[in-house]
Amino acid sequence: MTPAEWPYPRWIAHRGAGKLAPENTLAAFRLGAQCGYRAFECDVKLSRDNQVFLLHDDTLDRTTHASGDAAVRAWSELSQLDAGGWHSRAFAGEPLASLAAIAAFCLRNRFALNIEIKPSPGRERETGERVAREAAKLWAGQTVAPLLSSFAPESLAGAMSGAAALPRALLLDTLWAGWFERVQALECVAVVANHKLFDRALVERLHASGLRALAYTVNDEKTAQSLLGLGLDGLITDAVDRFSP
Repeated sequence: MTPAEWPYPRWIAHRGAGKLAPENTLAAFRLGAQCGYRAFECDVKLSRDNQVFLLHDDTLDRTTHASGDAAVRAWSELSQLDAGGWHSRAFAGEPLASLAAIAAFCLRNRFALNIEIKPSPGRERETGERVAREAAKLWAGQTVAPLLSSFAPESLAGAMSGAAALPRALLLDTLWAGWFERVQALECVAVVANHKLFDRALVERLHASGLRALAYTVNDEKTAQSLLGLGLDGLITDAVDRFSP
């Protein structure tokens, strides 16, 4: 993928619809779409039986009515959990979403997707490889593939092994020693970083190397305008009701 071929919209809805609906559920994606968004970000991991599903945390405590480590449960159990009631009564009973369900929603509506790989501890490379293979199968024959991103270089290495043709991006919360060399070694097409890290020099360095620059999580007008002025290629936001894409 060359810079001229970058196919993703600039505005990306975080976890479906930010905080307006239960994150990483189909309900959140539908609400984000109602707000006009055509690109979404979500978090995925593996169940005990290696099904790819949407969840940010390692545990179920925060965003379901269950508790404990998500990775020790089979998808048949996970798919029955209430992943909406914690947010509000309006979403009670909303289930956890599989990547297959999200893919079907995005493909039918021609939406773009950034899949963040969130491996459970000890499953970094395995998760990256399985997510990439599943995504390659789900998006087979499509013009625009999902962007695979992760804070874990090991997961991106697994993704590279599982489906090398899918575009990859390294997530950064700090500019740790050797990050740029890791981006190059993983043949990434983009860097997705905390918006506080960006200045003109960093954006220019990325663009000069043929990389795209995306920022998370941008929720106020002043920050958004500043980043757009720097030439950011993507802004991931919770404020889907306030920023029109």
